[in-house]
Amino acid sequence: MFDFSPLFQSSFVVQIHVYMAVLSLLFGIWILLAKKGNNYHRTLGKIWVVCLLGTAISSFWLNGIRLIGPFSPIHLLSVLAIYSVIRAVQYARAGRIQAHQKSMKGLFYYALIGAGLFTFLPGRLMQQLTFGAF
Repeated sequence: MFDFSPLFQSSFVVQIHVYMAVLSLLFGIWILLAKKGNNYHRTLGKIWVVCLLGTAISSFWLNGIRLIGPFSPIHLLSVLAIYSVIRAVQYARAGRIQAHQKSMKGLFYYALIGAGLFTFLPGRLMQQLTFGAF
C-alpha cells in the first residue's frame, strides 16, 4: 500500500519537510498523551518545537502552487505557525500555562493536522505515498 519512491525521488527540501512534519505529528501525539509539566514534558516539547519550526520554515522552499509570487496562501499558515510556536514558548516561560496549552493545541490541531489533511488531496505527495498515483 505504501510506496515511498515518490518521496525518495523528491527534492531534499521536500524530504526534510515531510520528515519534520511526520516527526511533529508523532511527537505532538506523544506530548498530548503524556503527563505535563515535568522535565520529560519539557524535553519532548523542545524536540517538538524544533520539528514544528523545521516544518514551517522548510515550507518556504516549497513553491508548487504560486499565487503570490513564489508563495501561496498556505505560506500564511507557516508564518502563523512560527509566530504561534514563539508565543507558546513565551507563555510557558512566563508561567501562563493555559495560554501555552491553548497555543500548542491550536498548533497541533489546526496547523499540523489541518494543513496535513490537504497533503492527501489527489496529485499531492502524501496521497501518492499512501494510496498510489491516481
